[in-house]
Amino acid sequence: MNEHARGAVRVEQGPKRVRCYLAGRLVADTRRPFLVWEIPYYPAYYIPLADVVADLKPVEKVEHSPSRGTARLFDVRVDGAAAESAAKRYPDSPLEELRELVRFDWAAMDEWLEEDEPVYTHPRDPYKRVDILASSRQVRVEVDGVTVADSTRPHILFETGLPPRYYLPLPDVRTELLVPSATQSHCPYKGTAAYWSVDTGHGVHPDLVWIYRTPLPESQKVAGLACFYNEKVDLYIDGELQDRPRTPFS
Repeated sequence: MNEHARGAVRVEQGPKRVRCYLAGRLVADTRRPFLVWEIPYYPAYYIPLADVVADLKPVEKVEHSPSRGTARLFDVRVDGAAAESAAKRYPDSPLEELRELVRFDWAAMDEWLEEDEPVYTHPRDPYKRVDILASSRQVRVEVDGVTVADSTRPHILFETGLPPRYYLPLPDVRTELLVPSATQSHCPYKGTAAYWSVDTGHGVHPDLVWIYRTPLPESQKVAGLACFYNEKVDLYIDGELQDRPRTPFS
């Protein structure tokens, strides 16, 4: 990959074919996407203007970024549909690579493909790895001094940049203390997670536990297992209380 960085922003040209669609119509199709880390956690796709199929209609609105410069916003139009202010360009950016690129709002598009496979939430980060390993460590979870899970058969998910996550079989969790939540989250590596809150009788702790019931193929090992936020519970591994990590989820 070709790489350039300015301040907190990193820019790399990626090797994947990338397409996005609106209302079933092709918006852009490129074999030379750019990955731009606008924030540290994951990249965004920027697509060469020459590879954009949809009509881009300029609007009055602009946005300013201290690292990327001034963005001009555009409505995205295809046959039968439009997405307002869903594209932006930085024609005078201090980052030269961005000047002929278009950034489409991820959520405004109906579908994104990397090669011929759908990708959800945001682009996959080429520097992020997910490993899931079966383990015989004892994992015990306390909330308000109450043991809510105790297992010697966890699957440990190691994801670059995050603390290990301990996925536990539901029979090893006190499910009578779990309260269903309407919350969902989405991950391009694992899929869609559903949540529970925890009520030990000392107050409800919202969205403390999640489960991937039908994860993406590469994360099948955690299917149907429950995971607690290390950041928000007392977690004991082989009898030793773990420090609560500081993460964006703290």
